[in-house]
Amino acid sequence: MSETLLIISFEELCHIEQLSKDMIIEVIDYGIAEPVSGDNTRNWVFDTNSVRWVKKAITLYSQLELDWIAVAMIVELLKQKEKLTEENENLQRRLMRF
Repeated sequence: MSETLLIISFEELCHIEQLSKDMIIEVIDYGIAEPVSGDNTRNWVFDTNSVRWVKKAITLYSQLELDWIAVAMIVELLKQKEKLTEENENLQRRLMRF
């Protein structure tokens, strides 16, 4: 079974989400999200996971009026929580077999 990867360009992301290019570049600069390919903004391509983190970061930045360093730390903690939750669910499924 093949996995389908949905991608969006930098320009499309700016247009669809109505975000400034500078704001998305800030998100990238702080390591909150990363393009899956491309070496500059003209070639950047994002997958759905990256788009999700961009949107969360922008929401934290604008609605809670946090600075980018705080947003980066929060997003990192959210990513860790998500990973731990997934690992916990996998372990729970394995335990249910016994």
